[in-house]
Amino acid sequence: MTEDRLPLAELLAKAGDGDFLRSVAEAVVQLLMETDVDGLIGASRYERSGERATYRNGYRERALDTRLGSLQLRIPKLRQGSYFPPFLEARRTWRRRWPRSSRKPGLAASRPGG
Repeated sequence: MTEDRLPLAELLAKAGDGDFLRSVAEAVVQLLMETDVDGLIGASRYERSGERATYRNGYRERALDTRLGSLQLRIPKLRQGSYFPPFLEARRTWRRRWPRSSRKPGLAASRPGG
């Protein structure tokens, strides 16, 4: 596995900013995605392997809103196929997420049978 980890000194330097936990969470989530993609591809970054299914093809930026603040993630892209982290929800608008009938006033508070 390659050294994708942030140096400890860099994390400790960010501790003074008040963003230490957010930075650690960002690094952990990024490492989880990289490890997940390594398993999906069948090889780590820059590793030659006969079992390799596809290759990496850059990243796309995505913000994840958490209680710690907004995490800026770099989601790996693949040349063939796609990867989307299972812990992230696909972006959907509010209107697509909720059916039209449930948005009418009074229906959200009503209970079946009562």
